[in-house]
Amino acid sequence: MHLSFSLVSLIAQDEGGSSGGGTIQLVILLMIPVAMYFLLFRPQRKRVKAAAEMQKALGIGDEVVLTSGIYGFITGEEGSLFWVEIDDDVQVRVAKAAIQGKVNTAATGETTGEIGDKSNDSSTDKNSEKNNDKKSDKKSDPS
Repeated sequence: MHLSFSLVSLIAQDEGGSSGGGTIQLVILLMIPVAMYFLLFRPQRKRVKAAAEMQKALGIGDEVVLTSGIYGFITGEEGSLFWVEIDDDVQVRVAKAAIQGKVNTAATGETTGEIGDKSNDSSTDKNSEKNNDKKSDKKSDPS
């Protein structure tokens, strides 16, 4: 109601022989919803769509990380729920929406998904190899 009254008053000012300031205000007023769409709504839709695709791709045996930070393996599926084994003979029932991402077990244990996307670069792998070498040297040194 208030918005339509403002638009009517801007149009009435424009007819009164103003210097065009009312038209600029009207254009700016109409650009705000467009900006909100591109800055807020569209990116959120992309994130929701990516999360839904990731959840559809999950299957029994996949290692996942939950939004609470708990890692586990999917052992069963019931509609919109998953059974996740978090330890030997310990299974919890979680909602599909509670799964943050799928764990990439082939690399360094990094997660892939809507939130946990990380790139694997060779410098990270080299650093982890150096750290592992230092740890093994300390274990073999009796002093």
